[in-house]
Amino acid sequence: MDAPDQAPADASGAGHVPVLRERVLALLAPALADRTAVVVDATVGLGGHAEALLAAHPQLTLVGLDRDRVALARSGERLARFAGRTHLVHAVYDQMPEVLERLGMPGVDGMLFDLGVSSMQLDVAERGFAYAKDAPLDMRMDRDEGVTAAEVVNTYPVPRLARVLREYGEERFALRVAQAIDRARRVAPLDSTVQLAELVRDAIPAATRRHGGHPAKRTFQALRIEVNGELDALRRAVPAALRDLRVDGRIVVLSYHSLEDRIVKQSLAALAADTTPVGLPVALADRGPQLRLLSRGAERASEAEIEANPRAASVRMRAAERIRESA
Repeated sequence: MDAPDQAPADASGAGHVPVLRERVLALLAPALADRTAVVVDATVGLGGHAEALLAAHPQLTLVGLDRDRVALARSGERLARFAGRTHLVHAVYDQMPEVLERLGMPGVDGMLFDLGVSSMQLDVAERGFAYAKDAPLDMRMDRDEGVTAAEVVNTYPVPRLARVLREYGEERFALRVAQAIDRARRVAPLDSTVQLAELVRDAIPAATRRHGGHPAKRTFQALRIEVNGELDALRRAVPAALRDLRVDGRIVVLSYHSLEDRIVKQSLAALAADTTPVGLPVALADRGPQLRLLSRGAERASEAEIEANPRAASVRMRAAERIRESA
């Protein structure tokens, strides 16, 4: 999704540079170069990675998914010169198998997930993702369906709200924040991003507020994940996507917080392990690893990239190559 990219220079987003673009290209190139190949950009966003891939590989067909119709329209403008080689589809990434089946594509050679919230969603105030810009509490990536952040903060019981903040935002003071929200909503519904941000700031102890950025950051992250069902979708999406990855195909995933990265790490590790039962004298061919991990741990952005693009500071990248058919 080009999740933490710089703000686009124009309406199509053609001026922004995707996080880790050159590294993503290098990791996917062995599966795509000098052949007819198919790659899925599961979070196409403003089309930055997609544009680079299509330009680098003239025989490549790209399937771009996004749940945000505005992002799809803008990526369509950006990728217009590649229209004959692109399929842009309004879908959440856990719907990838159904999309590929409809397109008559039984397998793919490359997959890219750039997770999180896109630069467009952060930079357009009325979407309600940013705590520094006053807007209605929305946070839906697909504005045509689902509950809004306002509905979550105004209707969830305190224990449920605290659980969301603690699990999805890793907020140490989740109960205090949930109780402060409850006191405020008893007076009047919460409907403003700045109103919520100030409430959260006041609920966090003063000593803690002096460190780690804006105190509302974790609460906004948690609400966004809850509103969009991001982690549940990711848990379904990565294993399903890997089943559609051909032998010698490659997958690259860019995550932006530890919860996403943990899911990706576990999904890749499960298929990179030899599952031959303990005690057998030789490894069984059909129980050997299905994936080869292409990075040792999670790769991070360089200091130079972070300086040029501060939103890359939290990225964690993992990649793998399929080395045998799925079981």
